[in-house]
Amino acid sequence: MTLRDHGFKLDIRRVDLPSDAGGRPVPRDLDNVHGVFSLGGAQNVDENHPWLKPEMEFLKSAHEAALPVVGICLGAQLIATALGGEVGKMERPEAGFAKVNLLFPAQTDVLFQGIPWTSYQFHSHGYEVKKLPPVAQLLASSERCKVQAFRAGMRTIGFQFHPEYDRAMIEASHSNGQAMYAGANVTVDELSRQADRHYAEYARLSDRLALNLATLCFPFSGLLAV
Repeated sequence: MTLRDHGFKLDIRRVDLPSDAGGRPVPRDLDNVHGVFSLGGAQNVDENHPWLKPEMEFLKSAHEAALPVVGICLGAQLIATALGGEVGKMERPEAGFAKVNLLFPAQTDVLFQGIPWTSYQFHSHGYEVKKLPPVAQLLASSERCKVQAFRAGMRTIGFQFHPEYDRAMIEASHSNGQAMYAGANVTVDELSRQADRHYAEYARLSDRLALNLATLCFPFSGLLAV
């Protein structure tokens, strides 16, 4: 919504779906592509999905072209893998609300202006970036996951946490990922209590981060989101 509010044209593609279910692959080239968002999903980077390799190749080509590239959760892991990093399974999943700490590079980064150095963010992942790409800089960490945000070059950003969820999506995430929440020892009642405590501030900060991304990373007349 923030990108649309700022006049960006979105081309939203479900690369994980077959064509008869409304899926579309990544673009064949970067013509008329002014930036890329790669979002999350239930899949993992080491699984055998036919769209994973083409998406990572596309993300790498967009990064090398110095286009804005933003990845969230699985999207961040795909970026890290595409650029030479390593992603693997966590000893214990991270799910629900947990503190994320901005490291010094993020504290002085305009992308995080208006974001406290420590804030509660929403998490839903069983994999993590184990090793950053050589070109990447660590920006944020949590107690359970070292790589919560990173920057590669000037315009490629990865977020392991989910700034894009609303309250309904958070509530629904428990039934959609029961095994993950069980591994994190977070019951549906506990998730609801966490949301009661943290959602209002989380939503405000998510709106601020989205505004920062729209105004600082995508200063163009058009946008292609994948």
